[in-house]
Amino acid sequence: MSNSIKIFAGNSHIEFAKLVAKRLGLELAKCVVLKYSNQETSVTIGESVRDEDVFIIQSGCGEINDHLMELLIMINACKTASARRITAVVPCFPYARQDKKDKSRAPITAKLVANMLTVAGADHVITMDLHASQIQGFFNIPVDNLYAEPSTLKYIRDNIEDYKNVVIISPDAGGAKRATAIADKLDLEFALIHKERKKANEVSRMVLVGDVKGRDCILVDDMADTCGTLGLAAKVLKENGANKVYAMVTHAVLSGKAIDVINKSVLERVVVTNTIPHDDKKLLCPKLDTIDVSSTFAEAARRTHNGESISYLFNYVPS
Repeated sequence: MSNSIKIFAGNSHIEFAKLVAKRLGLELAKCVVLKYSNQETSVTIGESVRDEDVFIIQSGCGEINDHLMELLIMINACKTASARRITAVVPCFPYARQDKKDKSRAPITAKLVANMLTVAGADHVITMDLHASQIQGFFNIPVDNLYAEPSTLKYIRDNIEDYKNVVIISPDAGGAKRATAIADKLDLEFALIHKERKKANEVSRMVLVGDVKGRDCILVDDMADTCGTLGLAAKVLKENGANKVYAMVTHAVLSGKAIDVINKSVLERVVVTNTIPHDDKKLLCPKLDTIDVSSTFAEAARRTHNGESISYLFNYVPS
């Protein structure tokens, strides 16, 4: 069949790539990605991609620099092998937090990554819940920023008891827009936690703006890294009279002492998507729960291939 879909997977999240391929009724295309003893990355594309629609799935996680390099080389290998179109499917965009010059001599690394992907030969990028949606403007190629929000709403309706009596909380001012969107769609109240940082990954003080007394709370954020913010925020909510505190996060980075922080915190449950692999962490943390968003990426790939609109996915979970 001419111009069919070919799905390749890097080493960052092979299980996710398999879920996407299965949803599309395909097998992953043959590709060998390995490291030489001198740490150089070697990529061998194992089948023809001439005039094909290629999707390369690689998340920004784990050994992030190696995985980024793998993605760039795979894109370039397909480009020089005459692929018709190459879409980089990056569930969690690497370096997304370095998106602005917030202090003297700070690099805008997210822009550098965008340039690298474009120069390597990517024609299109599909990602989810960018740390700042303006990152789309760093590219001169189309970028589809999917949202975990529809899947999050479905999870809340299906799994949170008496969710109509819940307050949606943003753990910082930057996430207020995300949290208010969920609160509005569920017709719930919204509160905000103002935090002050001494330095990166270290919060000094938190102040709650809003009333949570006698209510269950859901903390909403795009990324859980060291989980210091979530742990402290949950403690502040409890001190202000909240009943149960849940957390809903898109990207489960869970680095450093994150699992220890979650286990010792007053959080009832931490619900994350599978944009980043975390099965090993679930074994250590019974509070972790997973939402599978592979169907959203599979449907985005199918609609992209067929030239259909993907705006449907901004509000609905594919059935």
